[in-house]
Amino acid sequence: MKTLKTTEELAQFCDLARGKPYVTIDTEFLRERTYYSKLCLIQMAVPDHDGDDAVLVDPLVDGLSMEPLYDLFRDKNVVKVFHAARQDLEIFFHEAGVFPDPLFDTQVAAMVCGFGEQVGYETLVRKIAKQSLDKSSRFTDWSRRPLTEAQQKYAIGDVTHLRRIYEFLAAKLAENGRERWVQEELQILTNPDTYTIKPSDAWQRVKTRTTTPKFLAVVRELARFREGYAQSRNIPRNRVFKDDALIELASTKPKTQQDLGRSRLLLREARKGEIAEGILAAVEAGLDCPAEDMPRVDKSREKLQVNPALADLLRVLLKAKTESSGVASKLIASAADLDAIAAGQRDLPALRGWRNEVFGEDALRLCNGEIGLAAKGNAVTTVAL
Repeated sequence: MKTLKTTEELAQFCDLARGKPYVTIDTEFLRERTYYSKLCLIQMAVPDHDGDDAVLVDPLVDGLSMEPLYDLFRDKNVVKVFHAARQDLEIFFHEAGVFPDPLFDTQVAAMVCGFGEQVGYETLVRKIAKQSLDKSSRFTDWSRRPLTEAQQKYAIGDVTHLRRIYEFLAAKLAENGRERWVQEELQILTNPDTYTIKPSDAWQRVKTRTTTPKFLAVVRELARFREGYAQSRNIPRNRVFKDDALIELASTKPKTQQDLGRSRLLLREARKGEIAEGILAAVEAGLDCPAEDMPRVDKSREKLQVNPALADLLRVLLKAKTESSGVASKLIASAADLDAIAAGQRDLPALRGWRNEVFGEDALRLCNGEIGLAAKGNAVTTVAL
């Protein structure tokens, strides 16, 4: 297999790809020691070519420009095929602010074609391509050079089998008329907000049992500082301080470095210097926060007046729709969504787009007493009332 190490070689392969209906792409990266993923390898393959139809691209080589690849991403005449594309797209978005267009994600397509929720690539290779994968190189260090033969073989398999999988799923979607379903799901993957973490919103990812506004104000400021510090230095947020230390700091509310020294959970490096100063400033900002600006946990769903009998009927309806459509139930609606529908809420993903067609319309008709449920053999069907 060939490894591209110059901009000219990459441009030549991308020119080749422009003459094809699609190109399959995957990446290998590291994220253990950085905030943003470090791109270590790119794999690409095109269909129906006599020469090098599958190649590796080494982005760690000095002087290699990725612009030919980004130009290919912008070419609307070539479908860019990924599997479970979210992390790959995050890398390219942060590197160059570009998304592949048009995009096809075989994991999303497989879910709406009845292969279950978040189906893995290995499963699709086995079920569709009728091949097996050697996953022994999956967790190796992709930043080390030279790559071993096993690493290269593993990496190239992530795009060569993907061709057969894409062609099968694309045909299946055309056959069952679900191309639009996939496009609806892909809109989330190509939305910049999906990959943008604002430090001011980071507190919402911290799990805490205490939900008083004053406590949450300190949590918010500590999480804001940690996220901004980690982003600016490209280090994992847990290298600044972990969530359990954050909760401890919000509880003890240290005012001096001497107070920080009494912490049980704070890393030693965080008890001095910039991090210590940032922690103390964040705690002070949280304590000084005006009451009207303090964060509050959304408890609206806790107060829902759920009709338990109706919620149970919706669960039966969802199971029936899952079996008839072949789509995983969790992809259509969660248990919380069903309770919310039974309590009268209507602004929910399960009641929009393709989910509304599969489940939402009949769910509302069931709530309104327009249909009932009946057993017919081993199946459950709807009956007009």
